[in-house]
Amino acid sequence: MSRVSRLTRWFGVAALGVSLTGCVTQEKYNALKLDRDQQAAQLSQAQTDASTAKAEADAYKRQLQALMDGQGSQGALTTNLAAQVAALQAQLDDANRKYQDALGKVASAGTMLPVALSNELDAFARANPDLVEFDSARGIVKFRSDLTFATGDATLTPKAKDVITRFASILNSPAAINYELLVAGHTDSTPVMNPATISKGHKDNWYLSSHRAISVGSDLIANGVSKQRLGMVGYADQHPVAANSSESGKASNRRVEVLILPTTVRGGAVASERSATPAPRKAAPARELNKDSASVAPSLNK
Repeated sequence: MSRVSRLTRWFGVAALGVSLTGCVTQEKYNALKLDRDQQAAQLSQAQTDASTAKAEADAYKRQLQALMDGQGSQGALTTNLAAQVAALQAQLDDANRKYQDALGKVASAGTMLPVALSNELDAFARANPDLVEFDSARGIVKFRSDLTFATGDATLTPKAKDVITRFASILNSPAAINYELLVAGHTDSTPVMNPATISKGHKDNWYLSSHRAISVGSDLIANGVSKQRLGMVGYADQHPVAANSSESGKASNRRVEVLILPTTVRGGAVASERSATPAPRKAAPARELNKDSASVAPSLNK
C-alpha cells in the first residue's frame, strides 16, 4: 500500500473517530495536523528525490551514449586515416621501385640512349658545367639545386630557366621525343628550419624536394615537353650520392635529376605542347635566407 493511500486511510479513520467520540481537544487536533503535515512533507521530498535521481540517471545515460558515439566516430576516423596512410605509403613504395628500376637499367649495348642523343646531352652539360651534370651510363641529367633555385625555395633562377629551355629542345628532338621522363628532387639531410622557407609551403625536406621536382617538370611542360611523358617525385634525403658529413657532400646531394627512362610513351610519338607564343618570363625573386641558418653562405642552399 502506498504512502498516499495509508495517509488517506489514516485521515478517514481519524475522522470516523471524531464523529464517534465527538469533538477532540485542540491539543489532539494540533498533534494530528502536525503529523499530517510531516507525512505530506516527507511524501513531497520522496517524490522530489525520485525525480532528481531519474534526471541524473538520464543525464548519465546521455553522456555515456555521447561518449560511445564519440568513440565510434574516433574509431572510424582512425581507420580512415590509416587507410589513407597505407595508400600514400603504397604510392611512395611504387615511386621508389620505379626510381630504383630506372637507375639499375643499363642497355645491353653499354648505353641506354642513342649515341647521337647521348652526345648532345654531354655537350649540353659541358656548356653549363656550373649547373648541369650528365651521367651517360644511366641517362640522368642532374641540376645542382644551389644554382637552379632561389635560396630555401623551389623557384627557378633566371639562368636555370634559360638552361631548361635548351634542355627541353633536346628532349623534344626526334632522337628523344618518345622517351618517358622522371623528374626526381633530392635534398641533403639538414632539416628545414627557416620560418621563411616553411611559410612558402616547404614544411620539410619531402615537401621541398617534391616542389623543386615539380618546378623543373612544370618548366619543361611550359617549353613544350608533353605531360604524357613526365613523372615528378620528391625523395627528400633518402637517396644521397655523397656523405652528408661535409658541406661538399651536402651540396652534391641537393639536386634535381631528370631520368630519361628506357621506356617509350605508349601510343608512339608524342606531339610537342609548346604554345605558339611563349609565356613571358617572370622577374627574378628577391634572394631569401638559407633554410638552415641565417648565417650560412648562399652557396649552401638546399
